[in-house]
Amino acid sequence: MDWIRRRLRPEQIREWSLVLLIVLAVLFFSTQIENYLTPRTFNRISTSVAILAVVAVGQTLVVLTRNIDLSVGSIVGFTAYFVGTQLAANNDMPWITAVLMAVAVGAAMGLVNGVLVAYGRVPAIITTLGTLAIYRSILVEFSDAQTVITASLPEWLVNLPQVNLVSVGDLDVRLVVGIAVAVVIVFQLLLHYLPFGRRLYAIGSNPDGAVFAGLPVQRTVLLAFVLCGALCGLAGFMFLSRFGTITVVAGQGMELQAVAAVVVGGVNIFGGSGTMFGALLGTVLIATLEQSLLRWAQISEFWRDALLGLLILMAVASDAVIIERLRTLWARRRIASSKERSV
Repeated sequence: MDWIRRRLRPEQIREWSLVLLIVLAVLFFSTQIENYLTPRTFNRISTSVAILAVVAVGQTLVVLTRNIDLSVGSIVGFTAYFVGTQLAANNDMPWITAVLMAVAVGAAMGLVNGVLVAYGRVPAIITTLGTLAIYRSILVEFSDAQTVITASLPEWLVNLPQVNLVSVGDLDVRLVVGIAVAVVIVFQLLLHYLPFGRRLYAIGSNPDGAVFAGLPVQRTVLLAFVLCGALCGLAGFMFLSRFGTITVVAGQGMELQAVAAVVVGGVNIFGGSGTMFGALLGTVLIATLEQSLLRWAQISEFWRDALLGLLILMAVASDAVIIERLRTLWARRRIASSKERSV
């Protein structure tokens, strides 16, 4: 038991429980849906995971600072439409230019959020709720009721979702999935090894204490929002490549999915704890349930959103009750062990 306490943190319990839930969900749906355990099902779920996981990584950066970004869906939608129109008008545009354009547009939108929250001291939920509507309205005006269609996009972009990173037998791992996994790994390493990551945890755990300790709180929060916007821009590019046809409602509702993925993945909604791997597992669970329930029960959009809301409530409740009690128990036993060793 002592070995388990040393090796397993309370936050990791949520991650291992998510792995178990994902396995149980897959086993259940495999008995209910014909030909469920096939490469096609894997590709459908993994592609959905890829886009949402990139957004969830950005959302995690913000939530760790005890803030929230509700504008992520609008940023994804705007960048997807904006880059789509540029590519439709210039099919010869290099892919790197398109990606950098999407990331830059998203970062600029995140910068607006960050300035208002960090330096304007406007609560994040109010700021991003406002920019959610503003960015969507800008998209409506910019689109002029026009739709980006697949036929107008360059061939390399249309074929991007089918590009394989690696094949294992009949199972193909798409390039977009590899990009999402790389983003998760890079930002997990950032949280674990770089001072910026440790500052995010410190600010979320105790904002006032972080200020007294001399940490650059405003600059760190600003950078978290900018990075969140940049990642949403990347997700917007991935969204464009997957769907091709982009309208003014692109990305709508993704803010609820991102928040659900983050809190279900064990990132404390009150800041200060959580990992990128947990957010990825939360994304996998949500995508698995959504894609599987659509095939099994043909649920409506209303019930899908209701399911996400229920998952959020359950995750926050477990953080407030179960995980907090485990943290207290772990801390007491650690103190007792320290006293025993000192004696």
